[in-house]
Amino acid sequence: MVAGLLNDAAETAPGHDGAAMRTAEALLLTPGAGGGADHRTLVDIDNALSSRLPVRRHDFAYRRAGRRAPPRAPSVVAELVDDLPLIAAELGVSPDGLVIGGRSFGGRVCSMAVADGARAAGLVLLSYPLHPPDRPERLRTEHFSRVGAPCLFVSGTRDPFATPDELGEHTRAIAGPVTLRFIDGARHDPSSAAARRAIVEHVGDWLDTLGA
Repeated sequence: MVAGLLNDAAETAPGHDGAAMRTAEALLLTPGAGGGADHRTLVDIDNALSSRLPVRRHDFAYRRAGRRAPPRAPSVVAELVDDLPLIAAELGVSPDGLVIGGRSFGGRVCSMAVADGARAAGLVLLSYPLHPPDRPERLRTEHFSRVGAPCLFVSGTRDPFATPDELGEHTRAIAGPVTLRFIDGARHDPSSAAARRAIVEHVGDWLDTLGA
């Protein structure tokens, strides 16, 4: 079963910088901290959507250098902010037409980049790590109020990094429109083919709403 809801407080909020929502022209996907761009969920999204729009699965520099553990998030954010115009150009789209995001740490980095002024048509945030497991007081939300782009959050209902109630509460700080979708019974890294299919469907359906 798949559960979902729209963050009503953000439903009519303006897009990034107060502009109208942009149509998705390309999609950039980044992995979680310990994974790579070959993560099966990212590959599934790429395979399902690449006939509709360009999709790029992107490893951060630490991963390309062979390291599994990332440096502190701000340095990866700065790297991504510098890379985004180049990636958009390689994909043949404007940065304003590029939807960015990814799993866990990767999605968090993308959201921080947008909060710091990076241009994007929207954010796809899969298994967003709202806090470390069993540490709900250590929130990773300080930048949310500076995120004006449309956001899609897809998480499992048993994800120890964020419960549905926690996401519903804290994403209300985001300035742009927020859509929340939950995979019933899934944890931080949904392992079943059914869960991954649901993620792909949510991402594809949400991309269709941009610019509508």
